Amino acid sequence: MFERHHDKLLSRRAFLKRMIKYTLMSIGLIVVSLFIGMVGYHAFEGLQWVDAFLNAAMLMGGMGPVNVLHSDAGKVFAGIYALYCGMILLIAVAIFAAPIFHRFLHYFHLESDLKQEEQ
Repeated sequence: MFERHHDKLLSRRAFLKRMIKYTLMSIGLIVVSLFIGMVGYHAFEGLQWVDAFLNAAMLMGGMGPVNVLHSDAGKVFAGIYALYCGMILLIAVAIFAAPIFHRFLHYFHLESDLKQEEQ
């Protein structure tokens, strides 16, 4: 998936392509998760799609639901969805940051290899 530590540093163009790919994967995960929340609020609480979107987006953003929840099923869903959103946030950030972190480590590994060869 990523180049090995003996390989040359990836070109900027290839790195940008990789960043676009990982950014799209991260956004895709967030969009799918938002859709899951919308369906859950619509099914369990009977909210209209716009209200379901608002509640799901607010929970994903860490703000909490906007509408008062009336059913026990809706409250359980909101609790589970909130925990899920916390994990998705961490996963999405990790997916986005992985190429950056890898390039950073790879660059310094190559630099240290060059210094060792000089000695």
